[in-house]
Amino acid sequence: FHENFVLPFSHDEVVHGKGSLYGKIPGDPWQKFATLRLLYGYMYAHPGKKMLFMGGEFGQWSEWQHDHSLDWHLTQYPDHQGIQRWLQDLNRLYRNTPALHEVDFHWDGFQWVDGSDFESSVISFLRKDKQGRASILVVCNFTPVVRTNYRVGAPYPGYWHEVLNSDAAVYGGSGQGNLGGRDTKPIPMHGMEQSLSLNLPPLGVVVLEKQDLG
Repeated sequence: FHENFVLPFSHDEVVHGKGSLYGKIPGDPWQKFATLRLLYGYMYAHPGKKMLFMGGEFGQWSEWQHDHSLDWHLTQYPDHQGIQRWLQDLNRLYRNTPALHEVDFHWDGFQWVDGSDFESSVISFLRKDKQGRASILVVCNFTPVVRTNYRVGAPYPGYWHEVLNSDAAVYGGSGQGNLGGRDTKPIPMHGMEQSLSLNLPPLGVVVLEKQDLG
């Protein structure tokens, strides 16, 4: 946090034989699209301003070429439509949620919940607005398996609304999630007095919001 910074998936990443973002990802097509949604969700939730080069917003297969049009024909297919829809909803949430953009360049806008669960390949963190309210909880599962009853600390008691889930069927996912949200229980976890038991989708990110902070 010693400088202002941009999180770029830029022109230079998808030219000169490097392939598209989609093409860099291992696995079958479902895993590729799921990982791409996870990648974008992690970028949007992380501190820093965002940059995504054209073609990435619908999961173009081929690398960018200056003398060719983008592969717009791909947007007729559901998986590519799902990536487009996911980016639209990420942009909307980012624009309308102060905690995701007000304090990008200082520790006051970010707090780890758990960045050390390497055995599960899961990370979780909070984003805070300029009043210091940690209203957004982000949990990323970087493995292709569902993790049920995964407990995560929460700074406030009560109901946390699942505002985005990259595995929702509307994005092309498998529909694993938390039925719109979860209530905390007074079970200490990650240095907090309250915690949530979550269903983490495979290769997915869930974003939960505490909406009644005043």
